[in-house]
Amino acid sequence: MTDPKDPTGAFSKLFELQEEASKAVFGQLMPGTPPVLPNVADAGEWAQNSAKLQAMWLKFQAEQAAKIPSQLPDPAKWMSFLDSFHKRMPMVKPEAQMQFWGDAMNLWKGVLGQFGGSGFDLSATDSATLPRSDKRFRDERWQNNPVFALIHQTYLLMAEQLEGVVESLDGVDAEKREQLQFAVKAVVDALSPSNFAATNPIVLERTIETKGANLVKGMEHMLTDMRRGQLTHTDPDAFKLGENIAVSPGKVVHETKMYQLIQYAPSTGDVLKVPLVIFPPWINRFYILDLNPKKSFIRWAVEQGLTVFVVSWKSADSSMKNVVWDDYIRSQIEAIDHIRSRLKVPDVHTIGYCVAGTTLAATLAILAKRGEQGKVMSATFFTAQVDFEKAGELLHFIDDNQIKAIEAMSGEGYLDGRYMAAAFNLLRGTDLIWNYVVNNYLLGEDYPAFDLLHWNGDVTNLPAKWHKDYLQQLYRDNLLVKPGALTADNTPIDLGEVSVPTYVQAGKEDHIAPAESVWKIRDHFTGPLKFVLAGSGHIAGVVNPPESGKYQYWLNDDPGVESLEAFREGAEEHPGSWWPDWIDWIRQQSSDTVKANGKRNPGATKADPVIEDAPGRYVAAR
Repeated sequence: MTDPKDPTGAFSKLFELQEEASKAVFGQLMPGTPPVLPNVADAGEWAQNSAKLQAMWLKFQAEQAAKIPSQLPDPAKWMSFLDSFHKRMPMVKPEAQMQFWGDAMNLWKGVLGQFGGSGFDLSATDSATLPRSDKRFRDERWQNNPVFALIHQTYLLMAEQLEGVVESLDGVDAEKREQLQFAVKAVVDALSPSNFAATNPIVLERTIETKGANLVKGMEHMLTDMRRGQLTHTDPDAFKLGENIAVSPGKVVHETKMYQLIQYAPSTGDVLKVPLVIFPPWINRFYILDLNPKKSFIRWAVEQGLTVFVVSWKSADSSMKNVVWDDYIRSQIEAIDHIRSRLKVPDVHTIGYCVAGTTLAATLAILAKRGEQGKVMSATFFTAQVDFEKAGELLHFIDDNQIKAIEAMSGEGYLDGRYMAAAFNLLRGTDLIWNYVVNNYLLGEDYPAFDLLHWNGDVTNLPAKWHKDYLQQLYRDNLLVKPGALTADNTPIDLGEVSVPTYVQAGKEDHIAPAESVWKIRDHFTGPLKFVLAGSGHIAGVVNPPESGKYQYWLNDDPGVESLEAFREGAEEHPGSWWPDWIDWIRQQSSDTVKANGKRNPGATKADPVIEDAPGRYVAAR
């Protein structure tokens, strides 16, 4: 049984659930199929096959036995509802069972017929014409052998049937149906034959070629991840902050217990008079906007003549156990005021990304209520939601049981960032979980050096009180859009009072902040607002430099458009990055410039003492 306080349980439990579900669902089709990976229950069998595997496993077990139990409960608790999910999966309607088996028989006859009858000719080399396709089975080795063709086609048929069962369930409301659909997809993803060594022809071939060396290497990867309590996506030693990632030159010019404020060095002789402050999400590290010189939004904005400030939030620890949303709102106001005072300007441009954008909306409402909205010349929102009615798949993690589980995980006053990483990975299980299980555990491949995946795995801890309130008050109860329902810093919040010029960017394929949800900010702000629909998703839709030539964006200048669907119907598509459109919009707000000297160039003179070089200490704290 998984120790609820063992951070490595995220992996052992995941594979235990996968094995249980596979036996229950596929047992009659493929009796005796061995489990895929050396989880706790299977380790002995693997050890018999390799002295090296045995030594590695025993060393790991000794490490765990000697370790003081971690305060982090099992990050896989969010998957607890899957533990017995397969028990709820039987197709109880006889007609559904008959339909499935009829379809299965037709499938088997059709597939086997293309290989010369009912026999299994393992030497077959010609690919069959198969009725179902999926990117996991594109390799010809899934196509040109009747055994593996039949296995993966049966899996795809069963996946269709399981998803169809949920769709046809009677007496289930829409919310529960969506939760069940999400759970079914998670189980179906886990059960893919590509995830099992015994049913993946590519893994079998690699194992024969290497005499099992791939499995030894895969075990090394798996044990390393189990020690970390987190799935690895990229070479952990490939990047170092300030050396080959987050390298834009700048200085930390201000610091509090909540954040460090970084000012970046100018690269133009003149700069726009109105500076820019970027509020990145504290769920991740800010350097998503400064991955490398070619991908850096920060560097690009500096090159456009902006004086750029970025808030680097502190990863939560026990000292932040009492931090709530008010503290983040106060921090945003404080950062705005510090910049205004430092540069002696009346106002600033602002950007809020994701949760920091949600918070920026509340900050603007509070400033408006206090008669101080003039401190902000413009507000830009990157994939930020204020109305959570259509918040997408993350809503499946928001119920009383999940909130109680999060509370149990937050004994020190903060939520370990690995929980959020696991939740986000589950939204794209095939791409962000099982793809790496196959490549790095089963095939034993080396991890690539990929800056975006490095950032994705560089998790931050969250203040427990803030996180609970965020889930309950915003995601569950949608209180931010109800005037006066929420109060922060002793001021009621009414988004209808926000009238600053606003630029809203949404990702067409965003699965975290769906475009339909981001769009709804238009229903609440009252000032001039420009909406841009960008190609791709939550990250690539934002981090898309003009030089890349990737994706596209859509604009619709009709002020009367009332829905995202109508926006799309009348929108004009533009190739490439939306960044140039944004900087043109910024210049339309004010094109005044000043010389890039004095405190516009941080730390350039003794009269401007700074704290340290960018990217600062907070971003490196774990």
